[in-house]
This record gives sequence, structure tokens and C-alpha cells, in this order.
Amino acid sequence: MTLTDTQSQRDDRQIPIDRVGVKNLRYPIQIRDKNHATQSTVATMQLTVDLPHQHKGTHMSRFVEVLNSHGAVLHVNNIRDILTQLTERLHSNCAHVDIEFPFFMQKSAPATGATGLMDYNSRFSATLDHGKLDFVVTAIVGVTTLCPCSKAISTAGAHNQRGQVTLSIRSTPPMWLEDMIQLVEQSASSELYSLLKRPDEKVVTERAYANPVFVEDLVRNVALRCEALADITFYSVEAENYESIHSHNAFARIEKNKDQSISVGTASR
Repeated sequence: MTLTDTQSQRDDRQIPIDRVGVKNLRYPIQIRDKNHATQSTVATMQLTVDLPHQHKGTHMSRFVEVLNSHGAVLHVNNIRDILTQLTERLHSNCAHVDIEFPFFMQKSAPATGATGLMDYNSRFSATLDHGKLDFVVTAIVGVTTLCPCSKAISTAGAHNQRGQVTLSIRSTPPMWLEDMIQLVEQSASSELYSLLKRPDEKVVTERAYANPVFVEDLVRNVALRCEALADITFYSVEAENYESIHSHNAFARIEKNKDQSISVGTASR
């Protein structure tokens, strides 16, 4: 029996589509950490290609077929192969794969040494465009920030809050997630922990009080550290504070290709 292939029919509207494909697809993957151990996790994936103006639609099933052809567990080293197969199977010039997943690190509390697992939302964004591969790594890192203004005007204490930093980097070779996380945590008032005893809470609280930062300070601190690393060719850093005494959040962003000027954005508090 011959079935009609509607997707392959011609479209006469003369409008190409930048990205078309599947989104929110969950899939098991393996990530190699800096200690060269393999960490198994579950990713949420988006696979897309460009669609020329003359084609009515793409073949959605082929995205999943390409992914499944690499076995029950996806290895990050296979990303280029996946992109190449997508362009070949879907007759496209450009293919994209976005992989979001939780990355786990064991951290020791600063005073007692008590250990606990911390999870960091992470993302690999890869594009193959006419055979040229682009690869961006993103780490989303929770931090503690203490308000410099509050500290300066208060006779006792200062308000602090948990914040979130999103750091995206293009580098050769790709930067380890552990190094990106550490870079962000060193730029904040204090890092976060999953397990703290009372002596640890004292250390974290006093550390944050000694290192007050606005969101502006936070993104600038991260930017300076990125500037100091020659392997990084592009970075984007966003900081958002979940304000403890305001009904809104504070936000700042810096994005830079190192051969171009810095672009800065900030929202007033």
C-alpha cells in the first residue's frame, strides 16, 4: 500500500523556516566529568533542522530515528554524528541539538566537611551549519548574594538572597562544567551547599557578609574571570537575584565575543 507523503509536497508561500523539529524529548545520556568518571543522567532534548521554502514540512519521525540509532544511552561525543545524520536524513544544510540535563557534584561543607550532592541545570547547544560545528556549554548555578547597599546603611545585618547565574561559554577545547560552576561560585558572596551543620552556617553567613555583591558586581566578576581565560572565545552571563525584601527580582547580563565590545544590560532594583 502506498501512503501519501504530505510533508514532501511543495509549498508555494516562499517562506523558509529557520528551525523545525521535535522538542521536550526525554532521553538517557552519559556525561564525562572532570575526573573522567561517567555520570548517567536524563536529558530533555530538542532536535531541529532548517526547512527550505519549497518544502511543506519535515519528517518528524526521522529525528527520533536518528537519536535511537545511537543506542539506549546517548554519549556527548556522538553529538556531531547526530547532527550530520540529521542533515543527511532530512536534506538540510543546518541542524541543531539542544540537550538540557541535571549535572551532579559532591560538595563538602566549609567547616565540618559534611558531604552532600548538589545538582546544576546544564545545557549543551550544538549546531552544524554547512559542515561547520558550533558548540556552546551552559551551566546554571545557584549562589548567595548579600546587598552592599543594605550592609552600608544598616547598623546590624544586611539582607541577602539566593540568586541564579546562567553562564554560557564557547571555548576550545570545551570547558568542563565543574570549572564553569567554580568560576561562578567564586564570583558571588558565597556558594550554596546541600548539607550544612551549624558551624558551616556560621562560615557561610560570615563569608557572604564579608563579600557583598549587587547583580552588577556578580556579572562583572564572572566576566573578568572569563576574560582571563584565553580558551574562551565567547561568553554570556546572566544573574538574577530572588530578592528577599522586594516583590521583584534584580537582573543583569553581559555578553561578549572577545573580538567585540561588551554588551551590558541591567534591571534597576
